[in-house]
Amino acid sequence: MRKNFIFICIIALILIPVLLCAQEQEEAAKAGHGEVVDLGASLPLWSVFPFVGILLSIALFPLLAGEFWHHHFGKVSAFWALVFAIPFLFSYQGEALHEILHTFMVDYIPFIILLWSLFTVAGGILLEGTLVGTPKVNTILLFIGTAVASWIGTTGASMVMIRPVLRANASRKSKVHIVVFFIFLIANIGGALTPLGDPPLFLGFIHFVPFFWTLKLIKPMGVIALILLVIFFIFDTVMYKREKRTSPRPEMAGKAAAVVGNPASPKQPLRVRGLFNLIFLAGIVGGVLMSGLVKLGDVTILGIHTEGQNLLRDAILICMGWLSLRFTSKGIRDANGFTWGPIKEVAYLFAGIFMTIIPALAILRAGEAGALKFVVAALEHPAHYFWTTGVLSSFLDNAPTYLTFLNTALGKFFAGSGLTEQQMVAKLIAENEVYLAAISAGAVFFGANTYIGNAPNFMVKSIAEENGVKMPSFFGYMVYSILILIPLFFLTTLIFF
Repeated sequence: MRKNFIFICIIALILIPVLLCAQEQEEAAKAGHGEVVDLGASLPLWSVFPFVGILLSIALFPLLAGEFWHHHFGKVSAFWALVFAIPFLFSYQGEALHEILHTFMVDYIPFIILLWSLFTVAGGILLEGTLVGTPKVNTILLFIGTAVASWIGTTGASMVMIRPVLRANASRKSKVHIVVFFIFLIANIGGALTPLGDPPLFLGFIHFVPFFWTLKLIKPMGVIALILLVIFFIFDTVMYKREKRTSPRPEMAGKAAAVVGNPASPKQPLRVRGLFNLIFLAGIVGGVLMSGLVKLGDVTILGIHTEGQNLLRDAILICMGWLSLRFTSKGIRDANGFTWGPIKEVAYLFAGIFMTIIPALAILRAGEAGALKFVVAALEHPAHYFWTTGVLSSFLDNAPTYLTFLNTALGKFFAGSGLTEQQMVAKLIAENEVYLAAISAGAVFFGANTYIGNAPNFMVKSIAEENGVKMPSFFGYMVYSILILIPLFFLTTLIFF
């Protein structure tokens, strides 16, 4: 506690003068003595260095200094955040402060609240009984998770399904590929069909994309999911037969402990405990849906405009998580192996990511006026939007990346038309909806390429490691995604974009 207090005091001493300067600049701007700076147009390309630094830290520290990373990843994240924030605040003052506050109040805090509520509620649902992780059972579990991900979110589906999958395969020697395909299918690609499935599509819903329009992604999503399930079944069958050839003699297997997923364990009927948490899960889905359908007016907090329905949504989500904690017995959570470690890791690391990502997104939003104008200028065909949105979503947060390229497409087709955003989106869907499909699919599908492409990826990885699965490194995971996913994305481009 004392160390945390000292750390907070140091940060306060650094930020107080900056906040005073920001206030002076805002007052000067109001008096007509200052000009609003276009951050995206003025930020140099090297301003993304701290973002690259935090990505490399996530990739390399677990390999080169695993023990240090395990105990200090939060401090590393804070270091890179401050490396960017302090010079950014001194250089741009009021504009920088506004951008940081906007990023955390409008994007990061709601993002963490949503993940926390889904993580908490899903952690109270326990599947018990004999469920042996054969290739057939594993494929069925992955199919179920993929099918529900669009309706309860990739985070919700991941948290509900990951622990049963791990328990079913507790006796398996080869489990890494199971978790990797789990991330591919349930934590990402399965969320493509509704705005509830993945944050980018929810942002599209807020920005006037009809709720059920995303169902049109069922063809590319279905093709990729089906091929992945077939590849997984073949791969898992090969690994399963190899394990059986090297397993102990049957008489020795009978001495194994009675563990869920061990074929030698006494057969137990399947049952679900904590099923009432589905009510709270429905409350979370209802709260998210409400925020896109109801308008309660604007609210200004610390100079940041937000919408009343979004604050109500966050309150509902916190309430659902609290109710789950209140009414779910400790025994259920203990049997589920529930800990706060995975959500803490996501919260700490993504706080640094959301801070350091600010210049990258601002430069992209500036279009041809920014330092990445060569990227924006190259966008012509739907395939360009699919791959550019996708590749950047693999490393940037896919929600603002989606919104950036949606705005790029709207500007490309309707710049100077005088249409409202709602009219432009409707016209884009009517005349060039393949561009919107390419942006949407790229943002959702490519999130599976890295651990940081989508928040559930990190949570699944962390839970798997808590359960003794030695997951591949950042780059090791990318070997799987490059060899398996990238060819499928080329196929998707040829067929659909």
